[in-house]
Formats: sequence, structure tokens, C-alpha cells
Amino acid sequence: MRARPLPIDPLTAPPDVTLVLPGSKSITNRALVAAALADGTSTLGHILVAEDTLAMIDCLGLLGVDISYNEANGTATVVGSGGRLAATDTLWVRQSGTTARFMLPLAAMATGGATVDGHSQIRERPQGDLVEALVSLGARAEPLGAVGSLPMRLHESALSCGPVQVPGDVSSQFMSALLLSAPAMDQGLTIELVGDIVSAPYVSMTVAVMRAFGADIVVTDDRRYEVAPVNYQARHFEIEPDASAASYFFAAAAVSRGRVTVDGLGTGSLQGDLSFVDVLARMGAKVDKTPQSTTVSGTGAIAGVDISMADLSDTAPTLAAVAPLATSTVRATGIGFIREKESDRIGAVVTELRRLGADADEEPDGFVVRPAMPTGGIVESYDDHRIAMAFTVLGLVTPGIEISDPHCVAKTFPEYFDTVDLLRAVGDADLAILAIDGPAGSGKSTVARRAAEQMGLQYLDTGAMYRSVTHAALEQQVALDDQALVASLARHIEIDVALDAVFIDGADVTEAIRTEAVNNNVSQVAANPGVRSAMRRQQRAWARRRGGGVLEGRDIGSVVFPSARLKVYVTASIEERARRRASESGQPVDEVIAALQERDRLDSSRADSPLTEAAGAVTIDTTGCTIDQVVDQVVELFDE
Repeated sequence: MRARPLPIDPLTAPPDVTLVLPGSKSITNRALVAAALADGTSTLGHILVAEDTLAMIDCLGLLGVDISYNEANGTATVVGSGGRLAATDTLWVRQSGTTARFMLPLAAMATGGATVDGHSQIRERPQGDLVEALVSLGARAEPLGAVGSLPMRLHESALSCGPVQVPGDVSSQFMSALLLSAPAMDQGLTIELVGDIVSAPYVSMTVAVMRAFGADIVVTDDRRYEVAPVNYQARHFEIEPDASAASYFFAAAAVSRGRVTVDGLGTGSLQGDLSFVDVLARMGAKVDKTPQSTTVSGTGAIAGVDISMADLSDTAPTLAAVAPLATSTVRATGIGFIREKESDRIGAVVTELRRLGADADEEPDGFVVRPAMPTGGIVESYDDHRIAMAFTVLGLVTPGIEISDPHCVAKTFPEYFDTVDLLRAVGDADLAILAIDGPAGSGKSTVARRAAEQMGLQYLDTGAMYRSVTHAALEQQVALDDQALVASLARHIEIDVALDAVFIDGADVTEAIRTEAVNNNVSQVAANPGVRSAMRRQQRAWARRRGGGVLEGRDIGSVVFPSARLKVYVTASIEERARRRASESGQPVDEVIAALQERDRLDSSRADSPLTEAAGAVTIDTTGCTIDQVVDQVVELFDE
């Protein structure tokens, strides 16, 4: 079952924001390989934790490398193997093209060899040039499916030092895969590039990461690469933000008269995709680069451009998505090879632009887009993260756009849509939002409901949304500790919280979500980061489409709407809260106190959006107060 398409709420005001984005996928995966082969233990800072990098971590683990990571602070510790690898199972690369290519030479070097396989999507991507290069070095490669594709068995082989010739017109990852493994080869390796190379900056990135870990490389005319048999040495390595991910936010600034600054992505970046801001500058945006950051500001209009995107091909969909908004024709060339990515990224962007009423055509090595105001519609993502993220940018300035299968962004940027919401902060500050947070039993639901009635605003019980997910998971017998599956369920069901009723996919669950089973498990579900992300998107969209409203929960003022007109933290003594709950349920007060204390502990300690008083919130202790007194105080504060 596919997730429901995600409607993209247009910006109501130009963004003005400084962002801290996740670490570069490309640098993370290169650093993981270098650290895995190194002598000693390395620490990596600001790593990206996403599908593609988790695929790399899993595969390196199956090769005997001890890797631990902390998603909360973005660090990883890698105990280097000294170049001695041994596979324990099939190296499953998921949908990660980088991991697939980087694993092939490592599998050939591992004791006993290894099988490399992955998702059906990755099985369709070409590996032939890399396999031929490995065979010429002495590897024994056994295709287990179509020749030149995964799955493939690499038998343990003593690889020679070359020289080996590698064509560069299909993927720069073939070069990078051989380069990264070369320092651990007994004789090193010499590689000669044949013909033109696509995405050349990625090879330069590979060389820079290798040198940071102590590799000895001589590069001659960017055509000949000589890697000495000097193995990597462990070190601490900081990873810069992902420039490909930044392209979406820079583009959003350019087409909206907004300003977006990305910290940590400056003039010393290793990533060629940062050059996308130079494309935006040619189109009329204002670009400021410093050693520490890059800023793009929209100037009111963007002009067309005729440009080769060969060296920054991952940003080609971003250019395509905003191209209809240009005042003249946009033509992108030099990217015929991106037809072999997660999707045919030329055919896909042209098809979706046409679906939205834009004037676009495919060309053999690119696309051409002419000015035409797009309309709303559902954009097919093709299970391709770059298509989904790029067309989200167009949705920020074009009403009515929805993205199919939006969760595919988790491949490289799980928090993408939460980060997009930061662009809406300026507009959200103008909404008539009353955010009420507080612990269980504090009276916040009653206060919120009555305040909404008194102020003529609509009310949303966000707790009912988490209860709905919990109920659905219990009904479908989904294991609550399977965070990915529960999060997927949250994205698939349609929750409608009305004033006095709650519906899941049209079925009334008003009473069902208040059962003891739901009460006992809702904290675990509510602590699931994937569930919280899905619910936050729905809560924000609910308020935006109403111009505001009263929302209550545990993270409304701190996370969901930190710029709310009024933020209130409602609390009460534990004895008072227990007395209220006991009067409703009939349970002994002592039992209710114990349950509330455990609920408070879980809510306050969860990694994602813990219960806390939001900055700037007004704290109201309801102990000994009547509901009318509290409501009058809240309404008076809101009116002020």
C-alpha cells in the first residue's frame, strides 16, 4: 500500500532563515570506507544517518568492521580493520548506488569473497565497467543475474596493481570505488581514466577524503591516479553539510524573494554541487559565500540559462523543478547519464513538468523548459528522493502540488520535510495560533477546547492523533518496537480529528482510542521519531489551512509552532493531576500517580521533541484553579 500523497503548503511569506543541514552523504560514505580500512579507531563527526549511509554501515559491518554511531549527535566510531576484511553474509546495499559500487572491490578483497545485492531498483543500475576493471586486475566475478548487474558474487582474489583503464562516461563512482580500496591493496593501484568523466568533482572529493586519512596518491593531469600501498591511518574527521540537499533550499530562496543561509557550507567545500548556487547567480539570484557559510537571496525574478550540468548532475532535478518560473528558456545539457540513476531523471522531470502544465521537452543529454505557469497536481516521485525533494520546491510557490510516496526522501534526508517547514517560519508567525503544552492530567485539553470556543478558533487535539496511530498499530498487530513499520503505518492512514469525534480512514474510532490498551502504549508510539514527523506535518498543515487555531499537546510551542502568537505551558501538581484522572477513570489515586510519573518520564526523556516548556511560553499552574479562571487568563493573554 502506498502512502498518501503529501500536499505541499505554499509559502505565505518569503523565508528568512539560517539552516544547519545533515552531513554530506557522499563524504560520509567515503569517510566510512577509509575509516573501515584504516589502522586504528576513527571518529567521524556530523555524519548523515539515512538509508544510503546505513546501507554502507551495515555492509561494512558484514565485512567485519566494528562501527557504532549516535544518531542524536551525529557521530560515529569506526574500529579500522587494517585492510583485513571477511564477509559474514550477503552485502545488501538497499537502494544505494554509492554503496553498491564501493562494495564490489571490497568484496573481492575480503577473505572468502562476498555476494553483493540490493533492492530491485539497484539491480537495474549498470556495474559493468567497474566489474570489467576488477576482472582485469585479477578479480573473479560471477553474475547471479544479468551480466554487469547485481546480484554478483565476487570470489576472493589477489588484485594486481594495474594500471587499469576505467571509462568515466557512465559514473564517477567506478573511479571512486577503485581509488578508495587501493591503499589496502598489497601493491597499491594505478588507474588511467579513459575518455571524459561525468561528475568529476566527486573524484576530487574522493581523493581529498583519502588524503585526509593518510593515503599516498599522485594525480597526473586528472587522467592518471597512482595510489601507493600505504594504508589509511585513523583520525577524527568532520563531515560538512550536504550540498546536494542544500540545493533545494537555495532554489526556494531564489524563487520566493527569500533568504536562506546554510552554515558550515562555505568556500572550502569539497562538494561540486555547491556550484549550483553559481547557476542560481547566473539566473539572477544574489549569492554570498564565506569560508563558513553560503547565502542565496531572491531578487524578484529568475532568468533562463543554457548550461552543462555534467559536474553537478544531482542538482539537475532542482533546476528543472524551478525552470518553469524563469522568464526565459532553461536548457540543461551534459547529463544523459542521469537516465541511469534511481529513475530516468530526464524523462521523469519532463513528464512531471508536463503533468503540471509546464512546457518541457527531453533532449538526448538533458532537457529544455520554457516559461509557463505550472498548475497544481500530484507529482509522481518514481521512488526517487531527488524528484520528490525538487518538486517540493515548486510546491512552495505553486498551490495545489502534492508529492507521491514522499517517504523516499529518507534515502538521503529523513528530516527533509521538517526542514522545509523552517522556511515557513516567517509566514507561520502571522497565524492566529494558540499553542498549549503540558503533562498528562494538567487540564490542557479542557482549557484548549474552551479557549477555542471563546475565541472563535478551531481546536485540534493532537494527542488524539498519536492515540489513533497507536490504535491502528494494535489493531493491525504491528510490533510497536518496530519503529520503521509503525512510522510507515502513520504515513499510510488518514486521521481526521473533528471537534467531538475521531476517524481513521473514515471509520469512527472516538471511543476506541481511549481504551486501556491505547493508554498503556501511546507513549511508546508517540516517542517514535517517524510518527512524530508525520504528525507534525499534519498538525502544521491543519493550522495553515485555517489561518490558525488552538493546538494542544506536548511539543506544540517547542517544536510544531515555535513562532505561535501565544505559547502556554499548563501544569499542576502530581497529586492534583492524579485526582483528576482518578475521578475520570475510577482507579485508585496511588495507581494513577505511579502511571503519571512513568508517563512524565517517558515524555520528558524521548529523543524526538521531549516534553519541555517552550522558549517564551507562559507557565500556568492550574492547581487549585477552576477551568474558567485558567481559560479567562489564557484568552486575555492571547488578546494582548
